[in-house]
Amino acid sequence: MCQLLGMNCNTPTDIIFSFEGFRRRGGLTDEHSDGWGIAFFEGEGCRLFLDYLPSISSPVADLVRAYPIKSKHVIAHIRKATQGKINLANTHPFGRELWGQHWIFAHNGNLTQLPPLTNSRFLPVGTTDSEHAFCWLLNELASRFAQAPSLVQLHETLQGLSAQLAEGGTFNFLLSNGQALFAHCSTKLHYIVRQAPFCQAHLRDTDLAVDFAKETTPNDKVAVIATEPLTDNEQWIAMPSGQLLMFVDGEPEYSSTSTS
Repeated sequence: MCQLLGMNCNTPTDIIFSFEGFRRRGGLTDEHSDGWGIAFFEGEGCRLFLDYLPSISSPVADLVRAYPIKSKHVIAHIRKATQGKINLANTHPFGRELWGQHWIFAHNGNLTQLPPLTNSRFLPVGTTDSEHAFCWLLNELASRFAQAPSLVQLHETLQGLSAQLAEGGTFNFLLSNGQALFAHCSTKLHYIVRQAPFCQAHLRDTDLAVDFAKETTPNDKVAVIATEPLTDNEQWIAMPSGQLLMFVDGEPEYSSTSTS
């Protein structure tokens, strides 16, 4: 299946270190070679880079690696196709507008049963189960709230909607509107919160280390979410099945777990 990478911070931060390890899983240290993408929120705007080539050999990935874009919310994805052809239309993350906000979504898993998109405001461009699920989620949110609700209300609503979609298969995902980052675990998702006192971190997929104490301030908080831990000398937290975490300013602010 695919792999996910997310970052949520209390101050704009670049993701170059984590991305260096993550991109190697797209065709070098792992088999996820059916395309990749990454989205960076910057204020009210959002940069989205997509390529159907493997991330390890993609010129677009080389650009992202060399360009220290700083963001408080990042979502990245490397694809191992289960549904849909290998092309740009089926490459994650997917983006839509809702309530005047950019919404970005990436999914790891396979959904064999999906609710219909009858009279939906949001429709897929590609042919993946993932984009279908994203469109359904947004349409359900739009039907429940005429304007953007509070983050607490969003979290509560997304928990129920996520549990409903997870009944149709494997539904690990990352979702953000530039205000918070939501992470849902169906089978496998890990996270770590880096804060003072910072230490050195070493990547699992290549011999590269960074001393975060030299790259940060004492007030920085950075949460990194990944399908599999990216470093081999830090303590990552495994999310339980059914859990939906909402990350705000580098910390998991709200958590709920489906009991269904």
